[in-house]
Amino acid sequence: MKNIQTTNHPNAVWRFLSSVKLTIVLLILLAIVSILGTLIPQGRESAEFAGSLGPAMLRFLSTLQLFDMYDAPWFRLIIAFLALNLIVCSINRFPATWKRFTAKPGPDRKKPFENGHGEDHFQLHLSTDEAATRVEKIFKSAYKNVRRKIVDGNHYFYGDKGRFSYFGVYLVHLSVLLILVGSLVGSFFGFEAYVNILEGEKTDRIFIRKTMKPMKLGFDVRCDKFSVDFYKTGAPKEFKSILTFLVDGKPVQTSDLLVNHPVTFSGVTFYQANYGSVPDKELQLRIIRKSGEPKSWDMTVKGDANYPLPGGEGTFKIIDIRNDIMGLGPAALILIQPKTGEPKEFWVFKNHAAVQKKLPAPMLASPKFNPEAFAPYRFSLSDLKSLYYTGLQANKDPGVPIVWAGCFLMVTGLFVTFFLSHKRLWVHVVREGTATGIRVAGTTNKNPVGLETERRSLIQKLRNEFDIKG
Repeated sequence: MKNIQTTNHPNAVWRFLSSVKLTIVLLILLAIVSILGTLIPQGRESAEFAGSLGPAMLRFLSTLQLFDMYDAPWFRLIIAFLALNLIVCSINRFPATWKRFTAKPGPDRKKPFENGHGEDHFQLHLSTDEAATRVEKIFKSAYKNVRRKIVDGNHYFYGDKGRFSYFGVYLVHLSVLLILVGSLVGSFFGFEAYVNILEGEKTDRIFIRKTMKPMKLGFDVRCDKFSVDFYKTGAPKEFKSILTFLVDGKPVQTSDLLVNHPVTFSGVTFYQANYGSVPDKELQLRIIRKSGEPKSWDMTVKGDANYPLPGGEGTFKIIDIRNDIMGLGPAALILIQPKTGEPKEFWVFKNHAAVQKKLPAPMLASPKFNPEAFAPYRFSLSDLKSLYYTGLQANKDPGVPIVWAGCFLMVTGLFVTFFLSHKRLWVHVVREGTATGIRVAGTTNKNPVGLETERRSLIQKLRNEFDIKG
């Protein structure tokens, strides 16, 4: 990009924005920021790194928003200035480019022939009119914008191809602008969120990672089934979610979601991030009443629901359920509310005998771990099932299509800029004594080797047309 001097825009602000020095400074800043973004973990990955820093350094990096720099206002400002600089530079350069694009050289120009070679010229024993008619046919088949001029019985032809190559650099500029705009659109209007969904349940909300605030999706996503396969070592081999997306309660799309195989619905892309398990809301209890003739009851109970004690001494409910507590396995916390006296809380374990062997003496003596804490009853946990939940990452970046369009346009622009050129060819059919002479010359804005190939090809076609060997 050249820093073209112009008298049309003497304004100091315009000169500053069109300065190539500004472009260099902005590109250096972006390079430095990219290096920092590589060295400093970004987003949720920065927690461990931040924990290893001292308070002063942590406060300094946080103030500069270096843990989330790509969404920081100062980074967006750099992008905006680079886009503005690119636009102004393009506007400055466009008039000269347009002038070259619309230029119409005279067919009878002599300057392109000043450095001609012997093979550029041959003679015919035909009239200039007849030779010119056949030359025009050949010329028009290969070139656009062919113009003809007749002066004193001599015929002059001009044609060109590839004049649009002048705009290749503008395609590259536009592609960079699209990529910059796409990044800003994604930064302002995109999000990165997560959600955990129990197998068989659905949700219409996700949680934004930065703010931890819920956000409505505008549709429901349901986990129909979750499955996980394990290696012999116990490590997860593959886990998969079958998701159904519902709009107004009606299923619209069902998809299998696997690691590295995301699913997109309504512009939101879901990734299989993790999984886990939670205890079922129902559990199986066995209650034994020891006074008098011992009796036992097997009950299916739900958390937070009140149930009467079999002897009518009060009520009980499950106030906490754990898949694994302190490495001792499944357990439930029971609250007894007697008709008289103080409430009592105690844990019951599924594998009570094994737990008794692991608990230290002080804990064994505590009523909190005594399943017979409320006499004359003894509670035991018969069964507790676990439910899997799928952990989903939900991302939306409306700037991605814009960035892809910019990438495609950049490839096109680079191809036009480096592989195409504006080739101008002249053919003069003039009277030379008793013969008719044909001369060929050409110019190009770049790629002289390509022009030479083009020129020789045209000469050969003309020689073939007139059956001249050489």
